[in-house]
Amino acid sequence: MIELRASLAGRITLAVLSTLILLFLALPIIVIVVTSFGKDAFGSFPPEAWTLGWYEQLFADGSKWPAALSLSVLVASLTTVFSLVLGITAATALVRSDLPLRSAVYGLVLAPLVIPQVVIALGLFLLFEPAAMLGSPIAIAFGHTVLASPIAVMILMATLKGIDERLEDAAASMGASRLTVWRRITFPLAAPGMIAAAIFSFITSFDEFFISQFLSSVDTVTLPVQVFNVLQYNVDPSVTAISAILIAVAVVALALVAAVRRLGGPGKQAGLLPTESAVSLPAGSETR
Repeated sequence: MIELRASLAGRITLAVLSTLILLFLALPIIVIVVTSFGKDAFGSFPPEAWTLGWYEQLFADGSKWPAALSLSVLVASLTTVFSLVLGITAATALVRSDLPLRSAVYGLVLAPLVIPQVVIALGLFLLFEPAAMLGSPIAIAFGHTVLASPIAVMILMATLKGIDERLEDAAASMGASRLTVWRRITFPLAAPGMIAAAIFSFITSFDEFFISQFLSSVDTVTLPVQVFNVLQYNVDPSVTAISAILIAVAVVALALVAAVRRLGGPGKQAGLLPTESAVSLPAGSETR
């Protein structure tokens, strides 16, 4: 009985502490979202009056927010395409082939995640500036791909490792070509992982600041850079509205990832998000 009470008390304590920690982490987000509906121009919390005026101001005539938002969507879309191409290619090579020095190659692929973003941004600036590509959406998308592609590679490697290679071997033994095997077997099974990789690549690009700051120009400013420029000189309550929109985009994206995992079926895409090193086992030695 004493052990039962201790266990019950421990569970209650853990639940209370977990709830408090989650509330503490979510409190800044809640404050931003609530403040975006406040009428006070100084963004007081809690608001004394409520309005949608700051959201209307975002899309008023002469506002720079729509251009920044459209550019961020364009760059994030290009980054998603580039990251998927690189991610599928690299993940297939690391999982499905006997690539020499696989661990070293995998570490090289993940290197942009551990290198400071300012260093990467400076290197990209020195690369694109002589080519007169600063301010080009393509250049910014290439820069964002440096950070987004490692995430896509990790997700796609975990997805490919979760696919039974015997299905592909069976199709090949029946005379199917490599293209047919990929189109009819691998692609349908890897589709949830590809969708998740695309979503995370989009989010990574959409919220990226340092690379965008180094590679943007006066006429091409992404949304995070525009937020920084506005807050650098004054306090604009419309920033809370655009911040709430960014939060909503992130929440919707994570909800889509959860929906993709659920639609993939129990156990069907258990490796959709990696929880261990994707190169810990040699190719073909996974437990089936």
